[in-house]
Amino acid sequence: MRLKDIREENELKQFTVGKLLGVSRGTYSLWELEKDPIPIKRLNDFCNICNCSIDYALGFTNIRNYKHSRNDININLSSTRLKTLRKERKHTQDYLAKKLSINRSLISKYESGHTIISTTFLIEYVKLYHISSDYLLGKIDEKIL
Repeated sequence: MRLKDIREENELKQFTVGKLLGVSRGTYSLWELEKDPIPIKRLNDFCNICNCSIDYALGFTNIRNYKHSRNDININLSSTRLKTLRKERKHTQDYLAKKLSINRSLISKYESGHTIISTTFLIEYVKLYHISSDYLLGKIDEKIL
């Protein structure tokens, strides 16, 4: 992840970023050091504050911003895209659960929109399917990565 680099490029202190995200400097520091996963909503807020894409922050692309990117995560669109992507690849929830080492019921919650995908599993989906995290979260309409 590029949280530290992005923060420093924007000339922000950890304390300031923590305050902007509504967390302590220590909590933000753990995310920056990748000792704790940053929650997806906080990652989205960070990217909006620093004017960069989630793909860029996660290190999946060197493209800092996408044209026509929305600020908010669309959980309904995200759940639909996760389910559609899995079905396009002819994967079952059981297959995906085994591949990602998670419970099938969690995949069902992601695909039904009951739970927003975690950052950890978003990263795994992007790696497995070679698709943009911003697309999966409903922030852009292109599948590019």
